[in-house]
Amino acid sequence: MSVRATTTPPKTALPREIWVLLGASFLIAIGYGIVGPALPNYAASFDVGVTAASVVVSAFAFVRLVFAPTSGRLVTRFGERPIYLWGVSIVAIGTLLCAVATEYWQLLLFRSASGIGSTMFTVSAIGLLIRLSPPEARGRASSLWGSSFLLGGIAGPVVGGGLVTVSLRAPFLVYGIALVLTTGLVWWQLRHSSLLARQQEDEVPELTFRQALRHPSYRAALASNLANGWVVFGVRMSLLPLFVTAVLAEDEAFTGVALAVFAAVNALSLLFVGRITDKRGRKLPALVGLGLLAVGTVGLGVSDDPWVFLLAVAVAGLGAGALNPAQSAAVADVLGSKARGGSVLAGFQMSADVGAVVGPLVAGAVAEWSYAAAFGLTGVVVVLAFTMWLAARETLPATR
Repeated sequence: MSVRATTTPPKTALPREIWVLLGASFLIAIGYGIVGPALPNYAASFDVGVTAASVVVSAFAFVRLVFAPTSGRLVTRFGERPIYLWGVSIVAIGTLLCAVATEYWQLLLFRSASGIGSTMFTVSAIGLLIRLSPPEARGRASSLWGSSFLLGGIAGPVVGGGLVTVSLRAPFLVYGIALVLTTGLVWWQLRHSSLLARQQEDEVPELTFRQALRHPSYRAALASNLANGWVVFGVRMSLLPLFVTAVLAEDEAFTGVALAVFAAVNALSLLFVGRITDKRGRKLPALVGLGLLAVGTVGLGVSDDPWVFLLAVAVAGLGAGALNPAQSAAVADVLGSKARGGSVLAGFQMSADVGAVVGPLVAGAVAEWSYAAAFGLTGVVVVLAFTMWLAARETLPATR
């Protein structure tokens, strides 16, 4: 009698080019974290008020949002790699110019220009990630991509805090130099990439934004990314600190603990969700992530105990970590590794930016009346995205 051996399929290895992009994204995220805490005080050092200082912070995100469609068209016209390198170079030059600005308007101009480069880099980087990732490993690649930005964002403020003690200009100088080196590193590592060369030789079709909108999974990804931007990049950063002091009567240190808990749980989730997404499909992790994000968000608004509040923060962080690899992989599946769709990627990025801009404004206005209602409304936005995913199709190539 013979025994049939059962073996687990070997894990698909990610190409070297992916690891180059992951390393670059980690360095870029560290730099963003370095300049972020210093920027408002640096702007205020030019003898302007709080509003003007806030405009410098908002200008970067606003320009990213406005320029995203153009970035998509540039990627479609010239390809991902050149736009990636030009985007990082523009951010590098803009950041170095910020370090030597002598007047407020110069700082505003140079920081806004950095936003143009940032959206060029983001759209093209996602395109490269899709083009270079094997279809059966897209979830893991998206998970590692998110982890690199998250870990870089955590490390950045620590480094930036030390640089600020030297000079308010020092973070911009260090970040600018780091970006120049990063640009050179990526160019050096990818200049002779046989994988990119083979793909450039192929006839590359274009997938337009209008065509992608016909796919229910892409529409669901737009909705969930808007909800993710609304909660994670908007309400979490704007309302959560205010809720801690106004309702829980805790100090700013507790806010730091809450944000650290969110980041830690989010990173832990990203470690394993990517592989689940590649094995079980994109739809289930997206639904689970949105469900947890909705429960955690609503829970924040009804918490009156610090420990319950931290539990709600952890649930929301777990949900965001489960959602991101799934929705990113679904967009990659819709686009495919052969198609060029800068506008498709730009639309996906813009959905998060819209949520990050609109979320704090709407939820903040509601919070003037009730924090519970503000977090509840945010939870409704997440639930609406959940319903969109219920109607979506599974896009994992092995199951289609």
